[in-house]
Amino acid sequence: MTQQHQEWIGPVVVGVDGSQSALRAVRWAAREASGHRVGLRVVHAIGVPEFFPGGAISPSTELYHLLEQDSESVLREAEVAAEEVAPGVEVQSESTMDPPVIALIEASNSARSIVLGESGRGTFAGLLLGSTTVTLAAHAHCPVIAVRGDVDRPADAPVVVGVDGSELSEHALGCAFEQAAFRGVRLVAMHAYTDADAKAVFSEARMAHDWEPLEQAEERILAERLAGWSELYPDVTVERDLVRSKPRERLLEWSESACLVVVGSRGRGGFSGLLLGSTSQALLHHAYCPVLVVRADPGQ
Repeated sequence: MTQQHQEWIGPVVVGVDGSQSALRAVRWAAREASGHRVGLRVVHAIGVPEFFPGGAISPSTELYHLLEQDSESVLREAEVAAEEVAPGVEVQSESTMDPPVIALIEASNSARSIVLGESGRGTFAGLLLGSTTVTLAAHAHCPVIAVRGDVDRPADAPVVVGVDGSELSEHALGCAFEQAAFRGVRLVAMHAYTDADAKAVFSEARMAHDWEPLEQAEERILAERLAGWSELYPDVTVERDLVRSKPRERLLEWSESACLVVVGSRGRGGFSGLLLGSTSQALLHHAYCPVLVVRADPGQ
């Protein structure tokens, strides 16, 4: 195993917009921050440039005042929600005139993670937050967590991670083991493959083993990827799920019973020019539980 996991330090950052989905994200983020003994930073991006594109018309002083008042109300509501579920957690609230994407990408430079609510259905705020989540998953400098679906799973609900043998999946594995250890639950390592996967069929590793059967080769790859992490996290019970299927279909199935699904921003079969792959996008839009997305190059 080539250890590729990066330790992210700093507060848990949560973006809010006054919606109910954002408050669910605040509660989830507060528990996360409290458990890791770090602060919680609540960010409300007013996005004045989006209301006045190009600066052709400047907002009046009165409008600025109204926007600030609204922002203060949103932040106060978020602070109350955080205190309810994680009493004593250190909360820092921040209002900015920047658009949400710009503000949160900047915040990701010094964050442990960025937490956002799920996409809304039919409301302006929800649609805005949904597009922000997808964009951040592709560009943030730390893991991005979309709090969607059912967050009240049984205490033994597992953390599930998608493993595809790529360098990026090492980052995802590190985050997944950490999350499973933090929650005291088992980790399900899901590795899906198909006969059409050329990189697997013609891999050097498979050739070195005298063209072993594809399923056997994939099973060996999964075992090799997990070995080193199991040594670092000996208390985490690991369940292997090796299937002949498409990754997104299997991960969506697992999201029905998992407490968290962890994926890389782009998988082994993705196009190198794309920042966010089809599997991670599908999970952000359709998963039944929170989703953690790890970027390929978190330092960039």
